[in-house]
Amino acid sequence: MTADPSIHAFTLAGAQLMAMGSGALWWPDQALLCVSDLHFGKSERMARRSGATLPPYETRDTLARLADDLERTSPRHVICLGDSFDDLAAAEALPEAERLWLSTLQAGRDWTWIEGNHDAGPIDLGGTHRAQVVLGPLTFRHIAEAGASGEISGHYHPKARVRTRGGSIRRPAFLVDRQRLILPAYGTYTGGLDTGSEPLSGLMQPGAIAILTGPRPAAVPMPRG
Repeated sequence: MTADPSIHAFTLAGAQLMAMGSGALWWPDQALLCVSDLHFGKSERMARRSGATLPPYETRDTLARLADDLERTSPRHVICLGDSFDDLAAAEALPEAERLWLSTLQAGRDWTWIEGNHDAGPIDLGGTHRAQVVLGPLTFRHIAEAGASGEISGHYHPKARVRTRGGSIRRPAFLVDRQRLILPAYGTYTGGLDTGSEPLSGLMQPGAIAILTGPRPAAVPMPRG
């Protein structure tokens, strides 16, 4: 995958990592794929809590993109970095077809659900459930912690706005500095927080970069304005 224009390779704490245009993170040396903030069941939760209706297809769309990334990388390990479900009731309400699809994706893989603030509890959908995972020099958790090193987290759904000849574009982005990596949200109906907003501008060190997602991921200085 190193010659593939749809990935961007970088190093964190000595680990060679690849930001995929889809928003997934690939760690070849560990055959590990990491995604964050899937937010399965968001349309169901919105309808349940407020009566607002969205087309209820976001879970299938997110699963389809995840299936493509799994087929592309053939990982042995998968880490879902928290807020995989919009809440625990959404996990319980997952339709049977989506449950079976997810079970198929999990088959033969070490699958870990990291606890998020939306889904802070065990789920009965296969895999293991943990507060965080430490693997080699890297720590995987949902929310970044001050002073951490070699940390991979999600939660903030970062989006970067950059100027173009035609005006500007705003895309989900990986944020990387010498100490940490924050993943973009992978779920279809997820929003985002501008990189110049607190707490992202406070978490990321001077010199941080934003890797814009899309067909050809591009690394730019992290926008702070």
